[in-house]
Amino acid sequence: MKKFVSIIISVVLLAGCAATGENSSDASDSNLFIVPNNSENSSASSIQSENSENSEPSEPLENPSVRLVCAGDNLIHSPIYKQANRRTGGSGYDFLPVYEDVKDIISSADLAVLNQETIITDEFEPSNYPHFCTPEDCGDQMTEIGFDAVSISNNHLLDQGEAGIKATLKFWSEKHPDIVVYGASEKAKEDDIPVMEINGITFAFLGFMEHTNGLSLPSGSDVSITYLKETERVKMLVEKADKLADVVVVSPHYGLEVSNEVTEEQKQITQNLVSWGADIIIGTQPHTAQSMEYVTKPDGGEAFVFYCLGNLVSAMDQPLGMLGMIGGLTVTKELDTGKIVLSEPEATPIVTHYGSSYSNIKIYRFENYTEELAQKHGCPYFSYSFAKTQFEKVLKVVDYLP
Repeated sequence: MKKFVSIIISVVLLAGCAATGENSSDASDSNLFIVPNNSENSSASSIQSENSENSEPSEPLENPSVRLVCAGDNLIHSPIYKQANRRTGGSGYDFLPVYEDVKDIISSADLAVLNQETIITDEFEPSNYPHFCTPEDCGDQMTEIGFDAVSISNNHLLDQGEAGIKATLKFWSEKHPDIVVYGASEKAKEDDIPVMEINGITFAFLGFMEHTNGLSLPSGSDVSITYLKETERVKMLVEKADKLADVVVVSPHYGLEVSNEVTEEQKQITQNLVSWGADIIIGTQPHTAQSMEYVTKPDGGEAFVFYCLGNLVSAMDQPLGMLGMIGGLTVTKELDTGKIVLSEPEATPIVTHYGSSYSNIKIYRFENYTEELAQKHGCPYFSYSFAKTQFEKVLKVVDYLP
C-alpha cells in the first residue's frame, strides 16, 4: 500500500541575469524544488540517560542521522568524453566542468549514490552508443565530486562483455577501494553484500537490472550479475541485506525508456522489494525524471522510492532525456527503539544543456536555468516551458509562493 507524498512547496520564480555559454555563472534566482511534508516522521526523538539522585543531568543523546543524495544515469556519450579530452589538450580528460552547478549538492551529503551507466576502464578504448566505455578519469572525478557509492546495475553493464565488467570492478577496487560498488561482482563473492556505516547507521547496497540489451555472460563465467526476473534470488539477497544493516538501499534498473509515467510493473517490483526488506529504492532506466513516494512496509513503517531519477548527464536527443533530478532523503535512527525514520524527501530538478552539434554539454539546476539558455539548446523541440511543465507534472509542483 502506497502513501503519496504530501507536498509543501517553496518556489520563487524571479527574473535574473541571463546565463550564456558553458562557463557562465550568472543565472536566475528561481528555485524549483519540493519538500514533501511528512510531519509525523520529520523530527527524530532523543533519549535521556538515566541519572542518579547525586549525578549531574547529562545531555540527551542525539539520534544519529544521515543526509543521502542520489543521482541518476551518468551516461557518457562520445561528445562528453571528447570535450573532456579537449579541455586537457589531449593529455587526459577533464569532466568536472560538466558537473560544476550540482557539485555542492553531492559534496555536502553524508552519503551520495550514483548510477554509473557506462563501463569505466582504460583497458578498452573510449566508445559511444550502443557499446559504451568511459575513461577512468571520469570515475576518478566522480569520487572527487563526492560520490560514495556507485551502482553499475544497468542495461549497458555488458557493453564490453565479461572482460568489461572485470575491468570496471578492477578499476574501482584498486583505485577507489573506499567506494562501495554494487550491481555486479566476482562469482566467488556473489552472495556478499557491501555494507557501509555512516554516523552510526549501517547501509547495505544491492543492484538489479531488467536486461542487458540482449547480451549475456558466457557459461561458467566468474562474474555474477542478477536480473530482476530472478525473483527468488532477489528476494534472498534483500532479506539477507535486511539482517545485515539498518537501511537497505536497492537500485533497480526498470521501467519504460524515455517515459515519465511509472509502469504497473515498476510499482509491483517496488512493492515486492519493500515487502522483502528494502528501505530506499533508487530507480533508473527511463532516462527522465519520474515521481517519488512513500511505500508502506509490512511492519507499518515506511520505505521510500524514487521511481526514476533520469539522467545525471547525457547527450541524448529527446527533450525528456534532458530532464532529471537529484534526490535527497534524511535517514534517522531512533536510539531508544532502533527504528529507522526516512524524512525530508526532496528533488532538485536538473537540465542537461548543450548547444549545436552537442557542444558545451553541462548540467544545470533548473533553478539556475533560463529561457535564454533554453532557446539555444541543441536538442530538437526542447524549451524552457516544456521543462517547467514536465517538472510540475512529475514532481507535482502545484503552487508558487512569491
